[in-house]
Amino acid sequence: MALYLQDSLNFVSKMTPRRAWNAAKVVSSFYLTKWRKKPIQWGMPFTISFEPTTACNLRCPECPSGLRAFTRPTGNLRENFFRETIDELHKDLLYLIFYFQGEPYINPKFLDMVKYANDKGIYTITSTNAHFLNDENARKTIESGLDRMIISVDGTTQEVYEQYRKAGKLENVLQGAKNMVKWKKKLKSKTPHLIFQFLVVKPNEHQISEVYRLAEEIGIDEVKLKTAQIYDYENGSPLIPTIDKYARYAEKEDGTWQVKNELLNHCWKLWHSCVITWDGMVVPCCFDKDATHRLGDLKQTNFKTLWHGEDYQAFRRMLLQGRDKIDICTNCTEGCTVWVS
Repeated sequence: MALYLQDSLNFVSKMTPRRAWNAAKVVSSFYLTKWRKKPIQWGMPFTISFEPTTACNLRCPECPSGLRAFTRPTGNLRENFFRETIDELHKDLLYLIFYFQGEPYINPKFLDMVKYANDKGIYTITSTNAHFLNDENARKTIESGLDRMIISVDGTTQEVYEQYRKAGKLENVLQGAKNMVKWKKKLKSKTPHLIFQFLVVKPNEHQISEVYRLAEEIGIDEVKLKTAQIYDYENGSPLIPTIDKYARYAEKEDGTWQVKNELLNHCWKLWHSCVITWDGMVVPCCFDKDATHRLGDLKQTNFKTLWHGEDYQAFRRMLLQGRDKIDICTNCTEGCTVWVS
């Protein structure tokens, strides 16, 4: 509990009067939108996901990056473009997510960009498969000021882990986690808050209790169990857990499957956050993995103009009219991550 409180206090410490006022405008415009059923957008996003790279060293079966299935180009986020964007947004921006598709540490400038955001007083978070957390990178990560790190540990034995994390080595993941814990202690740092994320699928659901034991043994701050998004779920999948509360999908009487979540015709994501791809395209949320709904290009216009522009407002209007008509919404639970306690 003390570790959760410490992380929460760290997050709150990033708040400024301007960021608080911006957040109040965003929240009020969202609720006014729900009431009037027409898009009203005040303020700027206080959460942004920036994509460091689309490249990945693993081949996970439900990931476009792992499957090499993108139709959009592969590349790394350029540091100068990142800095220019952060310079425009940092006074209102509270929370910066350093991942979308790909493995962040593949970008050689990744930690330099984390430090730049940290120096601007922004709470920073990343998610990694931990295969690049050697001793040097672990030390540099602590020194960058990263606030939170999610480490994907989707199995507690190599045999189970590799059923989802194709081409991955659990030994490397655990050593990377140990390196992070070691350097936090050596540098007497309270950050990053370290999380073991366990994506619950049928092959690993019997190891849930083991991941908690493993995290405690290594010194990880928190464990989160995440439900899995399945692309072709209608006819079932060998990845859908048998434990119902860890499944996003339910079997119907005719043997087909459906998303459990009710598809409401509003979405908080479209008011407080967005995703910026490595090459500057702005897309609605993390479900648009192939960037098919491009709402603007930051190489051609500044963010404020784009955020309040007609393309964004048109997408918000379409969403209010029916999320069931938007492809990326039909397999959505409104947030990128569905956590189960």
